[in-house]
Amino acid sequence: MAEDGFMKVSRRGVLAGGVASAAVGQASILRAQDSSTGGAAKQAKVPVRLTVNGTPQELELDSRTTLLDTLREHLKLTGSKKGCDHGQCGACTVMVNGTRINSCLSLAVQHQGDEITTIEGLGSPEDLHPMQAAFVEHDGYQCGYCTPGQICSAVAVLEEIRNGIPSHVTEDLTGRMRATEMEMRERMSGNICRCGAYSNIAEAMAQVAKG
Repeated sequence: MAEDGFMKVSRRGVLAGGVASAAVGQASILRAQDSSTGGAAKQAKVPVRLTVNGTPQELELDSRTTLLDTLREHLKLTGSKKGCDHGQCGACTVMVNGTRINSCLSLAVQHQGDEITTIEGLGSPEDLHPMQAAFVEHDGYQCGYCTPGQICSAVAVLEEIRNGIPSHVTEDLTGRMRATEMEMRERMSGNICRCGAYSNIAEAMAQVAKG
């Protein structure tokens, strides 16, 4: 602080004042943008029609809403998890028209008319999907946070192999595709399990692949 009393302001006060000024400035910019667009920024909602787990859904969403947030926040299907929110962990994996995607990287408006399958749509506690049952049998989960994405991805992986879609480790592109451990591990590499249950997950997938 200055000794002559001319500027009795501490460093903390300067920083606090700077943050407050920035906040006021940002608020002014947003108000100006809102007035120039006639409030359109607040009304950027679009109709979105999806079929989720076999049920048609009609929603009015902000055009920036991700598919993951649509499922979790608007449809209350919280099985799909928000992990990294950058498409790197796979916890948000769902299937769109049978193909697995990271739902945190996809906008809901991109999926007009699409069929979405989440973990809730694969099976129920009373009627487990074979992959869910195999995960239980082989202890393919520990904390369980990544499990919904792991199971959705595992189901889609076996379908990819059945359809002859090659991966980075596929040796023969002309012969019959086989669900080898290497194939399954490579394809599942985008689904991270922080508990390290990878071997158990591979065993569960191998059991379903044989079945």
